[in-house]
Amino acid sequence: MKPILYSYRRCPYAMRARMALKYAGIELEHREIDLRNKPQSMLLASPKGTVPVLCVDGIVLEQSLEIMQWALGKSDPDGWGLVDHSIAQTWIEKNDGPFKILLDQYKYPNRYLDLQSEKVLSAVNDLMLIPMETSLQDSQYLLGSKMTWVDVAIFPFIRQFAMVQPETFNTLPFPLTKKWLDKQIESALFLSVMDKYPTWSD
Repeated sequence: MKPILYSYRRCPYAMRARMALKYAGIELEHREIDLRNKPQSMLLASPKGTVPVLCVDGIVLEQSLEIMQWALGKSDPDGWGLVDHSIAQTWIEKNDGPFKILLDQYKYPNRYLDLQSEKVLSAVNDLMLIPMETSLQDSQYLLGSKMTWVDVAIFPFIRQFAMVQPETFNTLPFPLTKKWLDKQIESALFLSVMDKYPTWSD
């Protein structure tokens, strides 16, 4: 049987998992879910009820980074996994931790009425965008001259952030980060994992 991937098109966690699976050439059954009506088969496999979920060879991978690493373990033709793991971990912990919190605050201001969007934006700049711009001064990608799994893991979240207030993002003084983002958005890999699927139902 092919691996089964439960996914949601616009979820950044699912995006990075889909990109890694596509890059590794993994053939799979894609099951696009409705977040408001999650299929029972997914909930039985993964009661936490969030995507992505990969069911393969009798195991269930419930975290996007686990799925990425599993895919790279199967095939890594361009050496995405050849990175300094301590530096990679620092970027991922920053992205998946405090930056994700700031992203939610920026994206859903009505949920955080005590926060000012300008202060959230300033915090994002200090935490993520300034360090990214600094890293990209020396190379095209975050960890060097070649794209790695770290670029792919972080990209969907930066994309989501840029889409919240595009006009504001365009005024930010981070040309290299914008170029990096555009390169990912326009890549054949990203475009190939953004096809629309009918909603899966059991």
